[in-house]
This record gives sequence, structure tokens and C-alpha cells, in this order.
Amino acid sequence: MSARRSPLQVIRVGSRILLAAGLVFMGLSHLFWARRGFRVAVPEWAPKATGLDKDAIVVASGVVEIMLGGALAALPRDRRTVGAAAAAFFVAVFPGNVHQWRSGRSAPLLRTDRARFIRLFVQPALVAWALWSAGPWRAAPVTGGPNS
Repeated sequence: MSARRSPLQVIRVGSRILLAAGLVFMGLSHLFWARRGFRVAVPEWAPKATGLDKDAIVVASGVVEIMLGGALAALPRDRRTVGAAAAAFFVAVFPGNVHQWRSGRSAPLLRTDRARFIRLFVQPALVAWALWSAGPWRAAPVTGGPNS
């Protein structure tokens, strides 16, 4: 018999699946229908720092989003690690959000300065969502000490 899930666990699982679907959708949009629009979010320094052109950076970020979304949905035992990786990804792409806001360049769903500014506050919410939906971290057992 399987253990019953608490309402909070059910909400977390649903939230994680919703985040996974959003990541896959956004990743696909980076690869296909909105690819050109996402290039404007790539800061000028990023190609120099990575050795990739802006299009390759957009494609790579889309592939990472698809992989993270798939892993969040398909690897429940690794959800905490994948959730932390998704949160780190959201932090890593934040400079692109800042660049887009500062440059005033439009992209999909971000046609106004106000929308681009509000988007800056969505990123920390995505970080929190990734961490919360993956479930609480558990402390690793302490071993090898004098009392073990």
C-alpha cells in the first residue's frame, strides 16, 4: 500500500508538474516560434564570455529548460536536486532580464518598459517556486563523529 499524501504534498506535486510544463513550453519557444525575440534578452557581454553567438545562447537555454522541465516531471526521486538546478538556472538567466529592461528592447510578452520591469520580479518568484515545489531539503545524517 502506498502512503497517503497530505494536501500540501499534492499541491507541491501539482505545482512541480505545472513548473515542469512551463519550462518545457518556454524551452520549445526558445527553439522554435519565439527564438528571434529571445535574442534581444542576451546581453552583449554574453557571447564574448561564452564564445557562443546570441542564437546559440538562446538555443542552449531552451534545451536546458526542456531538460529541467522533463527532469522535474520524470525524476521524482531527484526532485530536490533538479529543483535546485532549476532555481540556479533562473538565477543564471536573470542578467538577461536586467539587460532587456535596461535596453528597452521588446520581446515576446514584454513589449513595454513596465512589463520588462515587472518581469524582473517574476524571476525571484520562479526561483522560490522551483525550490518550494521540489519539496523541503532534508539534512544529511551526520556520520563518523564520536557518537556514531
